[in-house]
Amino acid sequence: MTAARGLDSERLDALLERVQREIDEKRLPSAQLAFARDGEVVFEATFGAAAPGSRYVIFSATKPVVAAAVWLLIDEGALRLDQPVAEVLPEFAPNGKEAITLEQVMLHTSGFPRAPLGPGSWETHEQRLEMFGKWRLNWEPGTRFEYHPTSAHWVLAALITRVTGADHRDFIRERVLEPLGLTRFALGVPEADQGDINELISVGTTATPDELEAVLGIRELPLSEVTEAALLQFNRPEARAVGVPGGGGVSDAADLARFYQALLSGGRGLWSPAAMHAFTAEVRNRFPDWAGTPANRALGTVIAGDDERKGMRGFGRTVSARTFGHDGAGGQIAFGDPDNGVSFVFLTNGLEQHVVNEARRSAAIANRAGLCAS
Repeated sequence: MTAARGLDSERLDALLERVQREIDEKRLPSAQLAFARDGEVVFEATFGAAAPGSRYVIFSATKPVVAAAVWLLIDEGALRLDQPVAEVLPEFAPNGKEAITLEQVMLHTSGFPRAPLGPGSWETHEQRLEMFGKWRLNWEPGTRFEYHPTSAHWVLAALITRVTGADHRDFIRERVLEPLGLTRFALGVPEADQGDINELISVGTTATPDELEAVLGIRELPLSEVTEAALLQFNRPEARAVGVPGGGGVSDAADLARFYQALLSGGRGLWSPAAMHAFTAEVRNRFPDWAGTPANRALGTVIAGDDERKGMRGFGRTVSARTFGHDGAGGQIAFGDPDNGVSFVFLTNGLEQHVVNEARRSAAIANRAGLCAS
């Protein structure tokens, strides 16, 4: 039996066996997980073709770290939730975007979920501002929810740069990561420092229309920029270096678990209690997603909730209703549970192409992890 302080040994063994099965049956090339409690990592493990302590591209599990940086500026009065983005970034205003607020951007209700920004236009702050001016709305801001995979967080990054004068990567490192002692998490990794990042590998096959209909009741998935090609571009050194704020973070599981420990302990003096509440506990967006699941979004994280859709928000069914976090493409899992003080992170470099299989795997792992707190 595997021993770890504050974790149930039998349930931890069940989780480890479940992850190892994915490796043994060659459904994932490698994976890494970590538990933390009372401010410390109490267990970590690496599976498959990856070195212990190596790092993974964590995709949208990056988002809460970027939101945490924005909350510093809100606390300091440099930004306001009700403030139109265009008040700070006039370049953003064209094409009916002049009234979109910071809160709407942080809640994914701002109406530009698929606004384009990629290689050739994301390398500099000036290029990004130019693209903002070209973006158009898909629907009226504030009237619905549609997940913004990268566009919203590019706006948050630009706001950071405009009000501080600092590159968003530097600000996040100096004001969030370093004060929290997070040395393995990075947003924007210089090419010379990328040797320990596990290469992304596409696995599985896409779900057929019949498989989608049997499980999800639809025969095709909605349009999204989150494609196999878009994700695999993070194998390119220049893509890892640019610091994509909506999904370009790199970390090991232990450092991300430590980040959630900081939030579970009230922010360790970096953020006000009001900010912590809005960031980790106050649901402000209950609009349904494309599958009919209420978003349950706070201003930077997702809240598990206690409704019948709880298990579809990325943390499984066994965590408490107050659990908060954010998953990432390809099956990344990251959350903190205030009821027991445990944070859990699961990372993999296997990009599952079968969305149903990915959802089942993530649920199986998250459900077992949620039971591990003794």
